[in-house]
Amino acid sequence: MSAKPYDRFKRAIDVVAAATGLILTSPLIASTALAIAVSMGRPVFFTQARPGKDERVFHLIKFRSMLPVTHLNLSDEQRLTRLGRFIRATSIDELPSLWNVLKGDMSLVGPRPLHVHYLPLYSAYHRRRHEVRPGITGLAQVSGRNRLDWATRFNLDVSYVDNRGVKLDLQIILKTFITTLNREGISAQGHATMPEFDGYHLEDRHD
Repeated sequence: MSAKPYDRFKRAIDVVAAATGLILTSPLIASTALAIAVSMGRPVFFTQARPGKDERVFHLIKFRSMLPVTHLNLSDEQRLTRLGRFIRATSIDELPSLWNVLKGDMSLVGPRPLHVHYLPLYSAYHRRRHEVRPGITGLAQVSGRNRLDWATRFNLDVSYVDNRGVKLDLQIILKTFITTLNREGISAQGHATMPEFDGYHLEDRHD
């Protein structure tokens, strides 16, 4: 399937799957929101500006899993609550992102949307990850998730852009279920997720 028909087909699948997912998981979404409100207070959602396709910025929405940033003396790992650790391990925190998929900010499958302040740090090669909509899951997420180093993670993102198709998307979705059930690659050692990206070193760059 060529790129344009595939992209239209993928968008149709995203809309149907996101709408269905939001309806079917609405009891879980409601109960998780209540649990967060009781254990951590409001807000129950975490929103943050992220670059999407063609580097257009949108606001990603997830369930909040950390104590407020007012706890300045704590690291991200220390701010991660017991409930937050559980909803991250089970990927329940990602359920609100289905709204981003429904709106067209994201896709079910694609490179994960990262911090806006990383944009100036990318090499030209790795900026290609923004040629497609970012995804809730992606090739990097099923190949090691947050335990990957940054160079490997971005290379996998670009590999997805170059090789994307229905077959690869289905493989990634299947592997996502397996990875989630096994709770693999949730965080890098000593971090709530993974270390901050500080730019490419010479050996990481592509011409």
